[in-house]
Amino acid sequence: MTPLRHPGPKAVDRFTAIPCRALLRAFTLRAGRSLADAVVEACAQAGFNAAYLRVAGARLSHADYVIPAAAQGDGRAAWYSRTHSIDDAEILDAGIHLGVKDGAPFLHCHAILRGADGQVRLGHLLCPQTVLAEDVQVDGWGISGARYVVTHDTETGFDLFRPEATADQHGGGNALLCTLRPNEDIHALIGQMTDRPMLIEGIGSLVGTIFQDSAISSYATEILLERGHVADSLVKLKAASVGFDGIMQQGVLQAGSNHICITAELLLIESAHSG
Repeated sequence: MTPLRHPGPKAVDRFTAIPCRALLRAFTLRAGRSLADAVVEACAQAGFNAAYLRVAGARLSHADYVIPAAAQGDGRAAWYSRTHSIDDAEILDAGIHLGVKDGAPFLHCHAILRGADGQVRLGHLLCPQTVLAEDVQVDGWGISGARYVVTHDTETGFDLFRPEATADQHGGGNALLCTLRPNEDIHALIGQMTDRPMLIEGIGSLVGTIFQDSAISSYATEILLERGHVADSLVKLKAASVGFDGIMQQGVLQAGSNHICITAELLLIESAHSG
């Protein structure tokens, strides 16, 4: 793997992992609302201002999304495509982090979408412009004791989520809210964070994506973790990924072959504690 060149100095710490409490809950997202507003309202009603939600079976009247694109010449290693728009779509699977930007709620979402044409797509969903057509109940983890806050990242030149400790933890810690740094092996960093049995949820970007039986060659790809866990000190990750051509691939990530492009935002939850 050839490391990507980023515009700023390399940060000393290659991951951040903040202990927190993650409680498994059901959330109802209301029709007619933007996905952003629906998630914020549902989490607030449950008493959380930080969360990670898994969304499936959500009907959308409209969706906007972007996919990875080549660098634009401003020093940053990669960028985003033009905005793609589809009407009458369904979220087949999505991961949504709820955090804070400039003191207000902010979401980061990667979603697998199926349009009315039957085509399946993976993209970075633009939640404020995406509208729910029907109420939908989703599962997720309300988080206390930590939250993501958007801050400027000198190394990559992007404004990114970073986990920060908060004073609102409800009960003992059973989880880690994490971010991973560029050009680092995703399996190795998770192994450094914990060797306990844990579920792994989250989204991020990779320098290409190497599955056990296939690969995406784009030097910047985005992923949605579909299933992940640490067991017997081994890390296993199943993901959906998309590169510059917009064609989604899915599979088990090859250990030792996948490195972070810009960031990965992960929630690790002790597998014996669902809340």
